[in-house]
Amino acid sequence: MHDIRAIRENPQAFEAALLRRGLMGLSAQIIMTDEARRAKILAAETAKAEMNALSKTAGAAKASGDEARFEAIRAEVSDLKTSAATLAAEAEAMDADLRGLLMAIPNLPLEEVPDGDDEDGNVEIHRWGNPRNFDFRPLEHFEIAGVKPGMDFETAAKLSGARFVVLKGAVTRVHRALAQFMLDTHVEKHGLQETWTPVLVKDDAMYGTGNLPKFADDSYKTTNGWWLIPTAEVTLTNTVAGDVLDEASLPLRMTAHSQCFRSEAGSAGKDTSGMLRQHQFEKVEMVTICTPETALAEHDRMTKCAEAILEALEIPYRTIVLCTGDMGFGAQKTHDLEAWLPGQNKFREISSVSTCGQFQARRMNARYKAAGGKPEFVATLNGSGLAVGRCLIAVLENGQHADGSVDLPAVLHSYLGGKTRISAEGQLV
Repeated sequence: MHDIRAIRENPQAFEAALLRRGLMGLSAQIIMTDEARRAKILAAETAKAEMNALSKTAGAAKASGDEARFEAIRAEVSDLKTSAATLAAEAEAMDADLRGLLMAIPNLPLEEVPDGDDEDGNVEIHRWGNPRNFDFRPLEHFEIAGVKPGMDFETAAKLSGARFVVLKGAVTRVHRALAQFMLDTHVEKHGLQETWTPVLVKDDAMYGTGNLPKFADDSYKTTNGWWLIPTAEVTLTNTVAGDVLDEASLPLRMTAHSQCFRSEAGSAGKDTSGMLRQHQFEKVEMVTICTPETALAEHDRMTKCAEAILEALEIPYRTIVLCTGDMGFGAQKTHDLEAWLPGQNKFREISSVSTCGQFQARRMNARYKAAGGKPEFVATLNGSGLAVGRCLIAVLENGQHADGSVDLPAVLHSYLGGKTRISAEGQLV
């Protein structure tokens, strides 16, 4: 959420920043609503002050025995009381309107973020590894002979419908090994604190990270009011909601492996084959809570943590900076990591790492305090470290052979009981 004081002080700068995200005219609407709200508050306070002053006069009239004067003043006080209550209610309604406006406006991009309307405006900043030269046409993950026995879309459709999968046997073990490897690496090498959180949250948590109100259709809500998390960003970030942290405790660096749920409301017809885009999937998430001054350094650090996973798995990838038109709602700046998928002959997103500045912290009222200082809003960051299902796809496609077998990355062998491959028959060997 945005700071209304900053908008009041420089509405032109606010409007210019929103224009980079393709939005215009919002600052005037915000200023108008804010001015009307403040005018109602002032009018209510003025009415209360007049009421209090007249109440004292009424007391004097009563004491002097002037009943007519007393009754007249009492009637005037009653009218002022009604007027003050009405004005206060109107101000409260306008405050809700203003908050609704501010809640629905995306974060402002940092100056260094490239301008652009869509993904064509993204800028590559790093590339690692060389795509393997195949002496056969590489297949997509769901077409590989050794993978087919372990990836059952028909049974999943019978159970749940489209965009679900049932994993079996060797594929399931590799999927589980990937998540375990990611967690171990982030905890033991990157210094993140492993955390386990619920997958059901209240409205406040979804508002805090910016999933509500704008993106309600992208998530699932239970009949008793809980939301299924789209990612553990929601829970990890909201662990500090309403808190005032000691600056000495920062940064907080957390990681969690969780089930995630997305309706994929805006992706009809996209990636309908295979398990690239599912309603239920797993991610290892990273979240950092820090001071605003250290957020950009933490952003680079977190990006390197995600990159390290791909490098250990020997998956070629590239890192891009998202342009203003492709950036997520809550982000000030985003790095996307895209893994090479030979079956599609293209790079596909496998991680998105964003710094949100104080945008989420204002929504959550999450602050920190230095010794002798006053509370200030923290900065928040989040990133995939990585999306487990998409990482599985990358491992399977990059390791495939013409006979349908798959070589598995060396770092996973110890997690698989020393097994190194999936055979063409779908067995770990």
